[in-house]
Amino acid sequence: MKSKLNPLFYSIHILLFLLCKKEMKLRSILITALLFLLEYGVFSVGTDGLSAFVMDEDAVTLHTNVETKQQEDIKWYFDDTRIAQISGDLSYICTDVNCIKSTERFRDRLKLDHQTGSLTIMNTREPDSGDYELKIISIRKSSEKTFSVTVYDVPAAERDEMKRKSVKEGESVTLDPGVMKTPNYLMTWYLNGICIAEICEEPRMICTDVQCNNGTDRFRDRLNLDHQTGSLTIMNIRNTDSGLYKLQISSNRFTIKRSFSVTVSVSGLSAGEIAGICAAILLIAASVCGFYFYKRRVKRKDTRTQHNDQVNGVYNLSPDQNDVPLMDVAHERSSNHTNALVMNTSNDSSSNHTDALVMNTSNDSSSNHIDALVMNTSNDSSSNHIEIEPAAASEI
Repeated sequence: MKSKLNPLFYSIHILLFLLCKKEMKLRSILITALLFLLEYGVFSVGTDGLSAFVMDEDAVTLHTNVETKQQEDIKWYFDDTRIAQISGDLSYICTDVNCIKSTERFRDRLKLDHQTGSLTIMNTREPDSGDYELKIISIRKSSEKTFSVTVYDVPAAERDEMKRKSVKEGESVTLDPGVMKTPNYLMTWYLNGICIAEICEEPRMICTDVQCNNGTDRFRDRLNLDHQTGSLTIMNIRNTDSGLYKLQISSNRFTIKRSFSVTVSVSGLSAGEIAGICAAILLIAASVCGFYFYKRRVKRKDTRTQHNDQVNGVYNLSPDQNDVPLMDVAHERSSNHTNALVMNTSNDSSSNHTDALVMNTSNDSSSNHIDALVMNTSNDSSSNHIEIEPAAASEI
């Protein structure tokens, strides 16, 4: 037995068909339209109470609203194939491949409630969309009911943005349920299996943290629950607030469960900022080292050049071997180069003795040479004698 679906259901199917067929520009427009529908309650329980619209990775439970022990058999069918069954005395229970050997469509993603026979589809996927038929067999009567489930394959980027949050300590984060709250919904937020917030219109009930569980004061007035959408905001978030937050949206026909991952990092520099600072430090260090070695190389080059100039200067300042530099001791001035000429015109046997004193003002050990020209005009055998003595500058 098929249920009559409202026009909005068909409109969504048309949008999804176009979404798969059209080019990127139109696709982005259609995604925006789907997100608009998401905001206004399409991904929720339908107005007929038998239509559920969920997202990938959600879990949806189809309620029987009966007790197993009062029935003989409860059977579930999908595409006319039996996917789950439970007997009233619990003597026979099967799901998926355990019911029919050739059927392994859900691969351990089905779960039966032993008390009510309600069917839960975990980690929903787009191929799970369709009509699920419930058959309840009892001694007095039998009944049938059809649930329509539509699973939307929201792009991974959109889904991650909604379901996975990364924040720093001290910031605020808002978890959006993605449905429009209706009067018959009960929306409950859990962390580590503990109820931290709950809202329901009929009867009206709103609570957060310690108001929901006496003795639980983990957040200490840091939670804010939006009365219109059911969104949960965590203010001044701490590292200990990291974890898997679960939202349960319940009605008398369906229960939708959605998970939100929240990661809180310690305040301070991010990994990217730290890497950038390290790179800058290395660059500065490399520049300083390069400049240091460049200056050292230039200094060595200048030292070599200066040394060569000094050596060349000493060689250029060395006088010719034929020149005799004479130093005027009194005035400490260099005299003009001259030749020492000694003439002996005496006729006697005594010899003239002349000493030539030569000053060496050079720093090296080389001495200046003097050529002495001696002219002898006497007739005797006596000779003139010239002695040349080098004198160091220190002796002057």
